[in-house]
Amino acid sequence: MTNGRLNFPVSGRYQALFILFIVLAFGAAGWKIWRRVPAADFAVASRPAAVAAPVLSAPIAGGNLKYDAQFVSSQPGQAVHAASLVELKNGDLRAVWFAGSREGAGDVTIQTAVMDSASQRWLPESTVFNRQQIQAGLWRYVKKLGNPVIARAPDGSLSLWMVNVSLGGWAGSAITWSRSTDEGITWSPPKRLVTSPFLNVSTLVKGAPVLMSDGQLSLPVYHEFVTKFGEVLRMGLQGEVLDKTRIPASHTSLQPVLLATDAVHATAYMRAGQGGKVMTSVTADAGRTWSAARATSLPNPDSALAGLAGQDGRQWLALNPSATGRQSLALLGADKGGSFDGVAPRLVEGGLLQQAAPSMAAYERLLGDELKAAGTNETQTSAYVASARRQLCGAENCAQEYSYPYLLQTRDGYLHLVYTWHRTRIKHVRLDPSQAALVAN
Repeated sequence: MTNGRLNFPVSGRYQALFILFIVLAFGAAGWKIWRRVPAADFAVASRPAAVAAPVLSAPIAGGNLKYDAQFVSSQPGQAVHAASLVELKNGDLRAVWFAGSREGAGDVTIQTAVMDSASQRWLPESTVFNRQQIQAGLWRYVKKLGNPVIARAPDGSLSLWMVNVSLGGWAGSAITWSRSTDEGITWSPPKRLVTSPFLNVSTLVKGAPVLMSDGQLSLPVYHEFVTKFGEVLRMGLQGEVLDKTRIPASHTSLQPVLLATDAVHATAYMRAGQGGKVMTSVTADAGRTWSAARATSLPNPDSALAGLAGQDGRQWLALNPSATGRQSLALLGADKGGSFDGVAPRLVEGGLLQQAAPSMAAYERLLGDELKAAGTNETQTSAYVASARRQLCGAENCAQEYSYPYLLQTRDGYLHLVYTWHRTRIKHVRLDPSQAALVAN
């Protein structure tokens, strides 16, 4: 640039072609915006009436909260992370997560397991997609996979969104979508979502979608390239992106979760990318516009959280209740229209007070005792502990980690929470939301 003007190192003909290309690109974008279908309201009014959850048959104590608990993943020695959950038509649960030798490795796969509703036991896991299958479906090189989100689509099928990277780190991600019409037994060839006109990179997914009254979905996503911010995609019936809305002032924020409380009101809660406090934004027009993001009073150690607006209108958050680490996991409840500010966290794992990192020997005993109590044999326990030690231990001490929660409420009224347990197993807890102690507004 010289004297405020651009100097093109090409002939006038090429300059004219370049200018024509820009004009056409902006014209096409404007035409698409003008022709887009108006957004609908949230489908909160169509929620089924709440069913009273039965009393837990054999609850165990976890922190200061009682619940049923068991492990979901069953393959020893893997690094596992980012689970999500859906209820099947017969009442079973299906979980998905990613697993491999380490996060970002070429051998990472998208795994799944089903919990039989009759026995309340998780069946052995299986693979949904590996990197080679995604490559073949997309006709492009795929370097790594991550963050699968599964949900029920308006037509009764299941949708699965996955993060995949072809070049660079997670900032170079795109989202891949697949569909199942047989409750997750088989899946359609993967399809790459177009979320950005510029290289279509740096869009990731973590939170559950919200159903709209016209059968479309609002899917919360986020960006990590150059800066971090949250967005909401409006998804069509065939998995296509119809529109997107950026959450203002959400820079450094990521991984939004949406809690819709009525047809037009919802709150987005977001991970603080630089740590500190959970960020939030609200909409009063069903997500057409969002308020500028602001910090809440809830601490956040740069870690994902989960949210849910329940069948009876009560709201729930699952998060790490400390600004300094992921060594504890808690559940917060608020009445319909209430605030989470000032709510006492109910612990699922760990403790509220910061504790010294355990020695490697103490860490191995801690994990080993719980694994053996869950029925793993010595060989399996050794493999699980070795995986956790590889990812979370230094030369002398280890970090405890309970992270990346995901919340679901099933038709029987139960709350289900899945999360990463020490980076080596996915854990599932089932809670009765009628416990009055959960809500402390």
